Amino acid sequence: MIIFTTQILHIVEVAMQSKQIDTVIRGGTVVTPIGAAVQDIAIADGRISELSSTITSSAPTEIDARGLLVLPGGVDTHCHIEQMSGAGLMNADTFRTATRSAAMGGTTTTVSFAAQHAGQKMRKVVGNYAALAKKGAIIDHAFHMIVADTGNANLAKDIPALIAEGHRSIKIFTTYAKVRQDDKSILDILALARDAGALVCFHAENDGLIGHMTEKLLAEGKTAPKYHAASHPREAEIEAIDRMCRFAEFTGARVMIFHVSTGEGAEIIRQARARGVKVQAETCPHYLFMTEDILDSENPARFMCSPPQRSTEDQAALWEAMADGTIELITSDHAPYRMDASGKFAHGENAPFNQIANGMPGLETRLPLMFSAMVSEGRMDVEAFAKVTATAPARAFGLDGKGAIAEGFDADLAIWDPEASYTYGADDLHDNTGYNPFEGTTVKGMPRHVLSRGELLVRDRALVTEAPRGRWLPMRAG
Repeated sequence: MIIFTTQILHIVEVAMQSKQIDTVIRGGTVVTPIGAAVQDIAIADGRISELSSTITSSAPTEIDARGLLVLPGGVDTHCHIEQMSGAGLMNADTFRTATRSAAMGGTTTTVSFAAQHAGQKMRKVVGNYAALAKKGAIIDHAFHMIVADTGNANLAKDIPALIAEGHRSIKIFTTYAKVRQDDKSILDILALARDAGALVCFHAENDGLIGHMTEKLLAEGKTAPKYHAASHPREAEIEAIDRMCRFAEFTGARVMIFHVSTGEGAEIIRQARARGVKVQAETCPHYLFMTEDILDSENPARFMCSPPQRSTEDQAALWEAMADGTIELITSDHAPYRMDASGKFAHGENAPFNQIANGMPGLETRLPLMFSAMVSEGRMDVEAFAKVTATAPARAFGLDGKGAIAEGFDADLAIWDPEASYTYGADDLHDNTGYNPFEGTTVKGMPRHVLSRGELLVRDRALVTEAPRGRWLPMRAG
């Protein structure tokens, strides 16, 4: 029997009482959708076979979780992995480096982007992307289809067929010249998704407002990274969110608004939901813990993202929207670019703000940041933390067997030490980005052990495997 205590790994040999049980987790405070209680968990063939106050059977692997929290492994439904941007720039992470970082942060499922570019067939895009994931992913995963080209039989044939096969999430940009869709194309996609049982996700910003402000700032010689925030005015998000909610209302389609950053955007979604619009929303840690002032700091390109960070008033509004259920998901929007010519500075270190790659790493920091703010600081309870970071994302995208601790579900578990304190360093993440945007931030509460389908990926805060063992997950029709 292998026993993991909170401090040390012990190896003991005993006779197995049950050949079917592989692992027992003992004495942890188990957080389920119906509450938290001290329980044992039995795992067999990668799934949770029993939840009980006492499991008498022994197993070849036993984990002593007394004094610890047993939470569902995180489900991060917004991350960019091994993806070519619309500007033709490959981000920093492979599936191996991204998913090992995710596991270290307590995340056991990702949904990333199969990114189509003009002229490409969606069938081939998804096939190529799936091959990359199979080669490198150490955790389970699904894909969003970024639709950049509705012609060439993509909308008529490829996309409907892929939806039927389980790729039931579509991503649309309302900005960025090489990938954005016009209003008619958006409506066409929404109608298809409605009839096929798919979800349509939006990067919602008004392209005209961004183009107008970018041109104005550059003409005034305001080219430094700090002007990025001004080039993406809050009105761009507000207008686009309202328009996409109206389109969803008109078509009856299910939609998800990605990375809500403004209080007004959250209020539009709140009102739309009250009208019966099938709209859900997410935000990200960088909107909750950073403001636009961060672009005045040293090396501000590290913090450039779209939409940009906003104000403390927006942060308060986002927390309120989380509390009342308007914002149901917290995701990372992990978009890693290195601080060199391969990433942020592909156009030179003195490039104007509109030629600097947008995005930050976040797969590994998402859960500790949110646990510290929600649970350790008392904003919300541990059940709410599990819901917004695991249960709700899994349900929104139809990932059956993921995101919760329940008998029959996959044994995707993160065993947390709620008292562990950690201060992030300059380059201490397990991805390939080379910097940590939350350097200097101290969090309270860290995952100690992480299991994916019953297999230990992280033991005592150390990665124990990088084997490409992750599986593709079909999405159930919504």
